[in-house]
Amino acid sequence: MSYTGPDFDPPPSRRFRRGPLTVALAALVPGALLGWAVYAAVGGSGDDGGDASTSAGASASASSPAPSSADASPQDGPDESDGKKPSTSPDSASGSASASSSPSASAPAGTGPLKGKVVVIDPGHNPGNVRHTSEINRQVDIGTNSKECDTTGTSTNDGFSEAKFTLDVAHRMRALLEEQGATVKLTQDDDRPFGPCIDERARIGNKAKADAVVSIHADGSGTGNRGFHVILPGPVNSGAADTRAIVEPSRELGERIAGNFVRATGNGPSNYVGGGTGLVTRKDLGGLNLSTVPKVFIECGNMRDSKDAALLTSGAWRQKAARGISEGIASFLRG
Repeated sequence: MSYTGPDFDPPPSRRFRRGPLTVALAALVPGALLGWAVYAAVGGSGDDGGDASTSAGASASASSPAPSSADASPQDGPDESDGKKPSTSPDSASGSASASSSPSASAPAGTGPLKGKVVVIDPGHNPGNVRHTSEINRQVDIGTNSKECDTTGTSTNDGFSEAKFTLDVAHRMRALLEEQGATVKLTQDDDRPFGPCIDERARIGNKAKADAVVSIHADGSGTGNRGFHVILPGPVNSGAADTRAIVEPSRELGERIAGNFVRATGNGPSNYVGGGTGLVTRKDLGGLNLSTVPKVFIECGNMRDSKDAALLTSGAWRQKAARGISEGIASFLRG
């Protein structure tokens, strides 16, 4: 995803009385970022020496796989209808190419602390989008205005696509969450020709009555721009969009993910958006605007920076990222 011209808003003020959980959450992100600062000061790089092949935003043009739009895909991602698990190889970016257009079904939920909870993972962009530019350029209503159905996403300079990255992380997350008993659904798993559109991605989470939805992305910003950030929904009440009921729980979800992502990966928050907090609020993303359940996006790093790209192309690092996001989700669901 890319950030040319978005409306960044300050985090919404909390409208509810702070209870013990809220206070604990307020301390979560600063504490995690302090831990990262200490880690960095003693020479930690966050890179585990995996397959660090250097690879490649402004909003992606539907005809080019370079820049990525924050709302074009998950912003509205991929899933596996056959419930297949990720490859045991840490560098595998698995994905089937069946013709199914329905969201991927989870394997039967087992027992564990998340039994009875429903998680929807929205892997940003579809690898097939590049072959369906006219379809993904179609405008859809996001409440506040209209946007393209989807975009191609960005890529590293060496051609590792955001769509492949997000699908691989989604597979890893699914395995981790299902081990804890959650029912997991993906919005797409490279099992349809393109899309789904950003409005359909939101509907998938809503229809599943998900307890949490997370859209997985990687940014396509300029060289030197590094780090992750979590995108939170801002308060919107326009047309088909009404986020007022999900702003507070989505923020709690985002804070949990940010803190756990730092601890799992050793990587710090974005140095170019979010003011060092790792959190950004936006009101222009259809995947957030049209959601009626707690939902956030995470930009795991910048594919256009060689140092971040070395991490994003490492299977071992992607496993860390999947663990951090999953642990954040689990923490939110357990309360």
